[in-house]
Amino acid sequence: MKRFVTFLIPILLIIPVISISAQKLDYELEKCNSPSYFSWKDIDGIDYTTPIKDQSPAPTCEAYALCASLETIMQYQIGELYGPDLSESHLYFYPGGTIEQGYVNIIDAADYLVEYGVPDEGCFPDPHRNFDYPFESLEGWENRTVKITEWGWIDKENVETMKSALINYGPLIICFRFPQDFYSYSGGVYRPSGGDYVGGHVVTIVGYDDSKECWIVKNSWGTKWGEDGWFNLAYDANMFAEWYGPDTGVMYIDGVYGNLQPDVPKISIEKPTIKHTYFFGIELPIILRFLNIQAAAPRIIGRLYVKIQAENTNNVEFYVDNELKFTDDEAPFEWRLKTSSGLHTIEVLAYNNVNISKDIVDVFVFI
Repeated sequence: MKRFVTFLIPILLIIPVISISAQKLDYELEKCNSPSYFSWKDIDGIDYTTPIKDQSPAPTCEAYALCASLETIMQYQIGELYGPDLSESHLYFYPGGTIEQGYVNIIDAADYLVEYGVPDEGCFPDPHRNFDYPFESLEGWENRTVKITEWGWIDKENVETMKSALINYGPLIICFRFPQDFYSYSGGVYRPSGGDYVGGHVVTIVGYDDSKECWIVKNSWGTKWGEDGWFNLAYDANMFAEWYGPDTGVMYIDGVYGNLQPDVPKISIEKPTIKHTYFFGIELPIILRFLNIQAAAPRIIGRLYVKIQAENTNNVEFYVDNELKFTDDEAPFEWRLKTSSGLHTIEVLAYNNVNISKDIVDVFVFI
């Protein structure tokens, strides 16, 4: 098999794409003279990463880690910070992932990126459900995808090889195991304090720092965790997991191409948002956890206006439980929620002259 190494970073020599055999890959990467610090958050002062996301309460980390890497590479390739937002839910469910089994096989997901690609978030937004449900991306999603030409595994035992791969390919996707204390990480360089492993996770390495002997890692547990959603993982933490056989655990992706900037509406439901309670429109941290209510669904007490953040949008339709309730033709797009008590699904569809995008949130209404 042939693999291709594209040297992307200005701090290294920029050379044409080179075809390297699999047997020579690690050797060629090790020959690179890596700097003592590198981060995709700071390439000549530019942060090419995208904002921290929150996968909870679903176990969709594989898709979130892959999309985090893709989004960074997309911005770097175009040379513009335009905020690409890919559909993690599409990349999780379409290759065969389920909430019940608790994961998608990351090999299946990577192969799916080669054959089909992943569309933007507007085709299949994450409803943040902790159960399986019928799913389907918007019609025409195939024309809005980003693909890769290949993927592979990097030697996780060799720090220099990982550094070079990180620089030459882009952010790396890592599979690792963690003990209980990882949940309460709040800063510094993380090393497991001991004890049994309580979980497995997949995240994205975006950089490293030799002065701290650590990797700079992007998580998908929201900004309330860690250092605003980020953490530093010690080189010697010894947490990488070989879930897919020998010499697995650290993945690279390469050859990103496709519709990197589709002409689509960008839309998100700004209010209500997951993990919050709304008391007559006042936003509070989620309360009433003790009730048997869908985990991340916002709790709504009293009057609330559904507010939308939208770009490249002409008009927005508001639906409750698949029933059209209101159409707004003028920004700022919003609608006063009117529905009965209980669990409901709010869906918004945004239109421009070319495409449609959507967002969705489940809510529990008290009165």
